[in-house]
Amino acid sequence: MNKLNIGIVGCGAIGGSLAKAIIKDFAKEARLTALYDIDTLKSAMLVKKLKIRPIVSIDLGGLIRRSDLIIEAASAKSSFAIAKSALALKKNVMVMSVGGIVQGFNLLSKLAFKNNRKIYIPSGAISGVDALKAASIGRVKNVTITTTKNPLGFKGVSYIKDKGIDLSRIKKDTILFSGSAKDAVRYFSQNINVAAVLSLAGLGINKTNVKIIASPQVSKNIHEIKIESHAGNIFTRTENILHPDNPKTSYLAVLSAIAVLKRIFKPVVIGT
Repeated sequence: MNKLNIGIVGCGAIGGSLAKAIIKDFAKEARLTALYDIDTLKSAMLVKKLKIRPIVSIDLGGLIRRSDLIIEAASAKSSFAIAKSALALKKNVMVMSVGGIVQGFNLLSKLAFKNNRKIYIPSGAISGVDALKAASIGRVKNVTITTTKNPLGFKGVSYIKDKGIDLSRIKKDTILFSGSAKDAVRYFSQNINVAAVLSLAGLGINKTNVKIIASPQVSKNIHEIKIESHAGNIFTRTENILHPDNPKTSYLAVLSAIAVLKRIFKPVVIGT
């Protein structure tokens, strides 16, 4: 069996973790072919940490041409362009920064269908996506996700600055946002990929409800989901351990992507 050539765009905490997993866990099925990051220092540092030396592409096009599967681990600002470029060149793509593609998801879906390629979207740092997908075959009435993080997890978010919120002065649970997933993804694109995933699996970004809470009492990223459907009511709560290299990222998000790779390569598929 020919090995699948994988290229990773974005060499930060998530990209680095996935690169190591591909080398360690999927050596028989895949080859880490290329890396690309707009910050060339990051890609150079990642290559030094790996036991192999994948090609460091000087541009995105070079990485796409060398790869069968492109993993986007860059940012919500660039994920749509990366996915579109990969699909246009008839390559499969896995998207980690899901918040960046929800607005143009229909276009990407049509492009994937036209070129007979696939878009892989991991569940990320939440549980219950499988149940929501199943319930959506019938009728789903309501989907709400409440995300609670330590105030430091929102550092650097433009919405916080625009609202004049001083994160250091938050001493009790404070609601930062309550509204649709469409607005949540726009204002918290780096923090709320889970809302984007949930929207794509269920009612869409306009009808999925989101509440975001800053709590100085928590050290984990917590996501609580409530789904009301004709198949039953579903409640999930996920208390995430933070990624050691990036406190804005949950470790489960990385493991979720690795699970998708396993789903691609292994003959047995478990779950919806």
